[in-house]
Amino acid sequence: MSVLVNLIVMLGMLFVVPAGLRLIDAEGLAPIRRTWLLFAAPGAVALWLPRSPAAVALASVYAIGTLLPAAAAVRRLSCTRSPSAAEAAVLAALAAPSVAGAALVAERSGHELFGFSLEILALTVPHFHYAGFAAALVAGLVCRTAEGPAARFAALSVPLGTLLVLAGYFIDDWAELAGALVLTAGMWTVALLTWRDIRTGGRDRVTRALLAVSAAVLAATMLLALSWAAGEATGLPRPSLTWMAATHGLGNALGFALCSILAWRRLKETKETPA
Repeated sequence: MSVLVNLIVMLGMLFVVPAGLRLIDAEGLAPIRRTWLLFAAPGAVALWLPRSPAAVALASVYAIGTLLPAAAAVRRLSCTRSPSAAEAAVLAALAAPSVAGAALVAERSGHELFGFSLEILALTVPHFHYAGFAAALVAGLVCRTAEGPAARFAALSVPLGTLLVLAGYFIDDWAELAGALVLTAGMWTVALLTWRDIRTGGRDRVTRALLAVSAAVLAATMLLALSWAAGEATGLPRPSLTWMAATHGLGNALGFALCSILAWRRLKETKETPA
């Protein structure tokens, strides 16, 4: 993995996921929140080691930790006969880190899981921390607050688009492009609702600024995602993976996920809309 991708993944492991879990109102998550860093810290160390049994062992500790929120999602789903759109997004967020954990173990072992190259596996790790976890969680929070058809569309299309992009890896580049279109539509809807509905309404200046940045960043970063997927499908010029990590990846990590999580934490502290 590159240094930049490692740093992005570390931010997801050590802050975005545990901070995001605190935004989800569920008693069963309390032990996971308290112990998360015990699993995440070895995973972070594994990123910087050469591929070796030691790196695999540390990555496996993290992978085991990611199964805990996934199991909580299964328990939560079993208690909900017909989950709402917002609940479906939260459930998807809880399950997403387990995909990242599996990809990390495979990449650190040098195993091309399901035929994916090590480079794609390395990028799957941040993708499922940010598009899989952070974006789905924020879409669910937005849906709980804004309500209406657009909010429900965002809450459903973000996790669906993420799954379609993953499925596209198994099918072909056109299927991946279709997934990118669905995901982009959902993310742009999240951005619109964040800017129009969540940002306004008596928020303090810092919270408004964080929400504004998160919404604005999505407009640019998802265009980059579309251009990359379109280039893969059509053969047209597209950004390189290195360029995507430095722009789309870094923008989504810092501008969207970090700012969104910080903003929603501030909103939760004022007793607004737990998930």
